[in-house]
Amino acid sequence: MTTLLHIDASARPGRSGIDPHGSHTRRLSARFVERWRAARPADLIDYLDVGQAPPAHVTGAWIQAAFTPAAVRAPWMHEALAESERLVDQLVASDLIVVGLPMYNFGVPAQFKAYIDNIVRVGRTFGFDRARGEVPYWPLLADAGKRLVLLGARGDFGYGQGQRIAHLNHTEASVRSAFGYIGIDEVHEIAVEYDEFGGEQLAQSLREADLAVDRLADQLSASHLQLITENA
Repeated sequence: MTTLLHIDASARPGRSGIDPHGSHTRRLSARFVERWRAARPADLIDYLDVGQAPPAHVTGAWIQAAFTPAAVRAPWMHEALAESERLVDQLVASDLIVVGLPMYNFGVPAQFKAYIDNIVRVGRTFGFDRARGEVPYWPLLADAGKRLVLLGARGDFGYGQGQRIAHLNHTEASVRSAFGYIGIDEVHEIAVEYDEFGGEQLAQSLREADLAVDRLADQLSASHLQLITENA
């Protein structure tokens, strides 16, 4: 059985095509999960809405607690890290992470950055040892077979690799960097564009994204089934 972690990061509460002013990324992430559930009804779906309920931002107390060995942390340190511990446990337990990730001002929403800051944790998702010399860091989730799906939305167009304004896209790249750092380096990306243009350009982009989501869900579902069979 697979555990799928479904994360939404949009500040918009609804889904486009259903709710007025609804989120395109919530639309895509829900579509992916519904497609996956139809193919694999026994899998566990865990849901996290950081767009509506963002994690707390990192503080000085949080940093002090995180870099203190767990065995000698004071009670207040455990309290400071309690939310982070829950988020890390949830991530560690998942096999596939599906994120509805809009672009806000060329990067990730602040609420999703807070999530990243809570799950990139020394001793939990990456290791650190000065005795290793010039490369004291290593990923702790490598070789766990975890996969990441980023389902985005952008107001303009041409943000894809090699396109006219790709240099302004710091959204997916920053997430790939953070998750790759902890050992999750298989990443799949689909995005809607033309949101600020509206009309047929947006409608066509949505149709293409919907179809791409269906294909990706089917592809990953089939490949995961093959992996389970090979390892049985």
